[in-house]
Amino acid sequence: MNERILAQDNQVVRRFFALDTQTYKAGALDVKTKEMLGLVASLVLRCDDCISYHVAQCAHAGVSEDEFFEVFSVGLVVGGSIVIPHLRRAVDFLDQTLAAPDEAAP
Repeated sequence: MNERILAQDNQVVRRFFALDTQTYKAGALDVKTKEMLGLVASLVLRCDDCISYHVAQCAHAGVSEDEFFEVFSVGLVVGGSIVIPHLRRAVDFLDQTLAAPDEAAP
């Protein structure tokens, strides 16, 4: 859908997408760290699409299973118990990603 959205002549949407792309590039923080931060924020915001995206991106960036669970714990502590259903889905998606890494679409 990104291609479809970006095919429209809408500068606001294009600039926001570009800002998002630039944000996750390596800088003072490396890509792996930024993706882990994105995953924590997504857990706290309870956005399952965002969580799945950042789980895939984190896996692609080399986040280990132990690191994932530390990230999950930060999201849980910051977001509280309401994060638990999203944590369950995140772990399910992580398991699917680790079982078939080539099939997890970032």
